[in-house]
Amino acid sequence: MIEEERYCIDILTQLRAVKAALNKVETEILKDHTDHCVVQAIQSGDAKEQKEKFTELVELFERYKQ
Repeated sequence: MIEEERYCIDILTQLRAVKAALNKVETEILKDHTDHCVVQAIQSGDAKEQKEKFTELVELFERYKQ
């Protein structure tokens, strides 16, 4: 679009749409991880595995804040 010298607002609108799509994919992957990996760790009864999954989520959310 830039090479085609499209109107700046059109480019920004497309960028916003791409960001929204990526956010949606990110959310779905996080849900999938929670539904499978985290639930599996909880159901396993393995305290080490549970702590690992919890720590992963905490670190992930810390990165989101930055």
